[in-house]
Amino acid sequence: MTSSANPAPLWQPSPERIAEAQVTRFQAWAAEHYGAPADGGYEALHRWSVTELETFWKAVTDWFDVRFTTPYARVLGDRAMPGADWFPGATLNYAEHALRAADDPTRADTPALLHVDESQDPQPVTWAELRSQVGSLTAELRTLGVRPGDRVSGYLPNIPQAVVALLATAAAGAVWTSCAPDFGARSVLDRFQQVEPVVLFTVDGYRYGGKEHDRRDTVAELRSELPSLRAVVHIPLLGTEAPEGALEWSALTSGDTAPTFEAVPFDHPLWVLYSSGTTGLPKAIVQSQGGILVEHLKQLGLHCDLGPDDRFFWYTSTGWMMWNFLVSGLLTGTTIVLYDGSPGHPDTAAQWRIAERTGATLFGTSAAYVMACRKADVHPARDFDLSRVSCVATTGSPLPPDGFRWLRDEFADTPGGLWAASVSGGTDVCSCFAGAVPTLPVHIGELQAPCLGTDLQSWDPHGKPLTDEVGELVVTNPMPSMPIHFWNDPDGTRYHDSYFDTYPGVWRHGDWITLTSRGSVVIHGRSDSTLNRQGVRMGSADIYEAVERLPEIRESLVIGVEQPDGGYWMPLFVHLAEGAALDDTLRDRIKVTIREQLSPRHVPDEVIEVPGIPHTLTGKRIEVPVKRLLQGTPLDKAVNPGSVDRLELLDFYADLARKRS
Repeated sequence: MTSSANPAPLWQPSPERIAEAQVTRFQAWAAEHYGAPADGGYEALHRWSVTELETFWKAVTDWFDVRFTTPYARVLGDRAMPGADWFPGATLNYAEHALRAADDPTRADTPALLHVDESQDPQPVTWAELRSQVGSLTAELRTLGVRPGDRVSGYLPNIPQAVVALLATAAAGAVWTSCAPDFGARSVLDRFQQVEPVVLFTVDGYRYGGKEHDRRDTVAELRSELPSLRAVVHIPLLGTEAPEGALEWSALTSGDTAPTFEAVPFDHPLWVLYSSGTTGLPKAIVQSQGGILVEHLKQLGLHCDLGPDDRFFWYTSTGWMMWNFLVSGLLTGTTIVLYDGSPGHPDTAAQWRIAERTGATLFGTSAAYVMACRKADVHPARDFDLSRVSCVATTGSPLPPDGFRWLRDEFADTPGGLWAASVSGGTDVCSCFAGAVPTLPVHIGELQAPCLGTDLQSWDPHGKPLTDEVGELVVTNPMPSMPIHFWNDPDGTRYHDSYFDTYPGVWRHGDWITLTSRGSVVIHGRSDSTLNRQGVRMGSADIYEAVERLPEIRESLVIGVEQPDGGYWMPLFVHLAEGAALDDTLRDRIKVTIREQLSPRHVPDEVIEVPGIPHTLTGKRIEVPVKRLLQGTPLDKAVNPGSVDRLELLDFYADLARKRS
C-alpha cells in the first residue's frame, strides 16, 4: 500500500543490477580503504562524500587510477568559494586519460567513436586511429607555435574531427573552445573575440534536415574579424577546396605519431564554455583539466555507470556543454556516438533510429524531445530494436511527469523496465548537481538524488535549509569542475556576482528546487523567472508541464511581471498547434487546467497567442529577456541578439509592451 507521500516508484533496480553497478563496487572498496560507510546504500555514501570531501575525492582519483605526472600536496588546499584550490602541486593531462583505452592491445581496433549523419551508416573510428590522429595533430599544433594556455577554436558540427581537435588541443596544454556551425557570425564572434584564438578549425558547411548549408561566407567573416588567428584549418564536409591560406585537415592528421602529452597543473584551463548570453555578452566560463577529469570520471563512471562495454549517445551540438560531457565518455573507455544532423529528420523518431543503428546503451536526449515523441505518437520500443538501451537520460529542462509515464509505458516490456534518469546541472560546472543513480528507484517527476561530492541544498531567502519545500538551489561545498575563472574578469567580480552574491561563500545556481524527505530532487525552473504570486512560488516548468498536455498547445511561455504600482501581471503566451484556434473555450480549458492541477493563484491574467516561442541557441526558452521587454526595457538592452534562435519573435513582445505602456 502506498500513499501520496510515498508513492510506488516508476522503476526499481533489480538486486543484480545494484550489485553490478560501479557505484556499489566503489562503495565497498572505499569502505575498505577510506572509511566510507559499508552499509546504508547510496544515501550513506553521499553523506560521507560531502562530509569527508577531501577523502572522497582522493578515493575517486585512486579508484579511477588518475595518473598524476607530479603528485599533489593535498586534495584541497583552500576550500573557500570562489577560489577553491584543488590538488595543489599536481600535474596531469586530460587527453592522456581520454586515450588510455588505446594502450590496451585488445581494444586498439575497437570503436572509440561511432559517427552517424542523416545519410550514412555509422562510421567507426578505432581507438588506435583516434590516438594516431590526435598524436599527429598535436605535433602539428606545436609546429604552428601553439603553446600551453593558447586558445584553439572550432566552428564545427558533431563530427570525429571535432573530438580529435579538442583532444589534440588538450594534449598540447592549449585551451579549447567551440561553436556549432548553425551559429551566425555575430554569435560566434561574441564568444571567440573574448578569448582571441590562435587557431580556428572550420567546416565549409553542414547537413541538416536533408539540406546542405554552406558556411564559407561566415567562415570568411570569422577569419577577417579574428586578428589573433595564426592558422585556419579547413575540413571539407561538403567537398569544397580549402580557401586561400587555409590548411587542409588531412595534411595535419595523416601521420602515425604517438601523442606527447603536456603535463599541466591541475587547475590549468581545459576549455572555455559560454553562458547563453541572453543579456550582454555571453560569460566565458573557464574550467580546468584536472577539475573536469575527476568530475567527469565520477559522473560518467559512477552515476551513469559507463564502462568499456557501453555505447554512449547524447543528442547535442558542439555549442552545448553536453557535447563536452559526451566526449568525456572516452575517459571510461566507452564508445561514444556522434550524431551530426537534425533531431527530427526524416521524422520525429530519428533519435531512436540512431540508438538502434549504433547499439546505444545510454540514450541521452532533451526533455523536449521526449514530449515531442509523446505528442507525435512515436513508439520507440515497439518500432526499433532498443534492446541494448539500459538508460534513457534527459536534460535541458525538467522532464514533466507525463514524460516519465510515457517512457515507462513505451518500455513496459523491457526486461527489468527502463531506467529513466532526468538530470540537472549546468554549463557553469559542465556536470550534474543531481540526477542518475543506478542503484536507486525512480519516482515520477523527480531526479533520483544529489550527486556524490555535491552538497546540494534548498535554501530559503535567509539561508535556512528546506525539506519538502521550494527553495533556491545552492551548493555549500566546492566542486572540482566549478569555473576557475571567467575570461577577461581579472578581479573575479563577474564570477562572484554570478553565483555568490546572494549567499556569501555559497554557490547559488538560480534554480528553484525541492529536496524531498526521501532524498530525491524536483526542479521547478529558474528562480530569476519564478512566478511568485501572493507569496506562493511556482516554477515555470510546472506551468508548461500542465498546459502543454493540451493537444492544441505546441509550446508556451509564462512570465510574471512586477509592476511599478505594486501589482503583478502574469500573461501566458501560447504557440498553437496547426489548425488550433485560441477561442474562449480553449482559454477556459487552459485556465481550468492550471487551477485544478497546480494552483488557483497561478491562473494567468491573460492567455495570448504568439507566432512562436523564442529560445536560446541551445534550445532553452527565453524567459528573463521577455520579462524585461514587458517591463519596458528596449530590445537592444533586454537581450543579446546573437543568443536568440529567432530574433524576430521578440518584436511581438516588444510591441505588446509598447501598447501596454
